[in-house]
Amino acid sequence: MPQEQQHRYQERPSRLPGAVVWTWDAPARPLREPRSVLPDGCMDLIWTGGRIVVAGPDTHAFAVEPRNRASCAAIRFAPGTAPVLLGLPASLLRDRRAELADLWPSATVRRLTERIDEAPDPAATLERFALDRIAETGPPDPRTVAVAEGLRRGRTVAATAAEAGLGARQLHRRSLAAFGYGPKTLARILRLQRALELIRTGLPYAEAAPVAGCTDQAHLAREMRDLAGTTLGTYFSSEGTDANSETPLPSGSSTTA
Repeated sequence: MPQEQQHRYQERPSRLPGAVVWTWDAPARPLREPRSVLPDGCMDLIWTGGRIVVAGPDTHAFAVEPRNRASCAAIRFAPGTAPVLLGLPASLLRDRRAELADLWPSATVRRLTERIDEAPDPAATLERFALDRIAETGPPDPRTVAVAEGLRRGRTVAATAAEAGLGARQLHRRSLAAFGYGPKTLARILRLQRALELIRTGLPYAEAAPVAGCTDQAHLAREMRDLAGTTLGTYFSSEGTDANSETPLPSGSSTTA
């Protein structure tokens, strides 16, 4: 990836388990091309331009227009974490970018926004808010965490449900609230992300596909078209890969945008 872009995007592990704090410094010259955001099961809380935006869980590629790519500070939450913090089901935010002020009382959001606006380190202040909020609400349901981890490791939905002690209906209901969609969709998304990460390490498509959990390369290609709206070749030929997050460089989920 171009060195000029590397310094624009920075990330670090958050003190909140599974989360990543990231910042993006917009270049002086506006970017001309939209960037694709690939689904990865995560949700982001983004401070930008004096407002706070919630990036919900995606089921397909989301195009970030150049005019919307201003400098920002954000925190990316592991699957199932943000709904607890927000007090809202993830399904309400599926495939959406919503103003926090439209979800929470405006006075509360205004105070938080002003605090971040005035902070010398907006990213750290946003993280502090997230930590305080989780301390109030409590952590995500352990069984939800176990489901996300099992699917991330490539376990089948049935095996993951059994290990978490959940029936099919219970699993689906909890998944909608925690992840924004059913467990099969989350499994597909995480499988695609595993494949992309393997390919980034230099593994050929045909070898990465079965290791990630796809039947073969053709299966991986179909998943790429369905979830990312592009081909593997086009994806990896575009400046250093274009995967998820609201950013143009690798995110905490090992993806880019």
